[in-house]
Amino acid sequence: MTLRDELASATSALLDTAAALRDEDVAAPSRLPGWTRGHVLTHVARNADGLVNLLTWAWTGVRVPQYASAAARDAEIEAGAGRPAAEQLADLRDSSARLDELIAEMPEEAWRSPVEAMRPPPHPGWYVLVRRLRELGMHHVDLGAGYGPADWPERFVRRELHDCLTCWPYGRSAVGGIRLLDVPEGGVLPADWRDLGTGPVVEGRPADMLAWLTGRSAGEGVRVVLEGQSSEPGPAGPELPAAPPWLTMPAPADLPATPPEDYP
Repeated sequence: MTLRDELASATSALLDTAAALRDEDVAAPSRLPGWTRGHVLTHVARNADGLVNLLTWAWTGVRVPQYASAAARDAEIEAGAGRPAAEQLADLRDSSARLDELIAEMPEEAWRSPVEAMRPPPHPGWYVLVRRLRELGMHHVDLGAGYGPADWPERFVRRELHDCLTCWPYGRSAVGGIRLLDVPEGGVLPADWRDLGTGPVVEGRPADMLAWLTGRSAGEGVRVVLEGQSSEPGPAGPELPAAPPWLTMPAPADLPATPPEDYP
């Protein structure tokens, strides 16, 4: 499955969820503090437009910022958050279609062109697809409308954990190591991450760990493991430390310019 195939599937799943929401559902609180579901849907729509800007930059070589400014982005989200469900769905569908149409038309060489989000580092154009998949996956959960971390595709979880490790904020981590359960040996994703900071080792299955690291859970399915302790399920151990800051960078540094067949 290619990144574009994944993107089509993730977009379709979010549109299905959005289509089932009524006006009162859209106006209800999301899982993000201070945001309604309308805020989340508007943000995802405006993100598609912002990524169209970045791909236009990659294609033309003319700098087109993702957003005019952080304040302008926030104002657009606030302005669109109160719209009824039908308008939200149409906007999400149309903005996603504009992005997909541009992706389909992009010349091969443009995928290698560097662009930059609102924060460094720059990244090649192909990584825009990974960023869009991240937006769809995380904010689908944030809607609080029946889709949760257990619904994330395995490939999505693997890639996001890979990038989380690659962008790890070592100086701000209260976690010393991570042990992933049920991860095949010799795979792209290592089962054990060490020397991540000053703190205990924590363990859990990949989706549970990703949900905790990204603030999409309070740590359900994740626990502190004392060295020498069995990984078999047992009584709750010590309290989990605070998860380290997530997404301190919008992309890993030093990504390959040539789009890989399978990332990671």
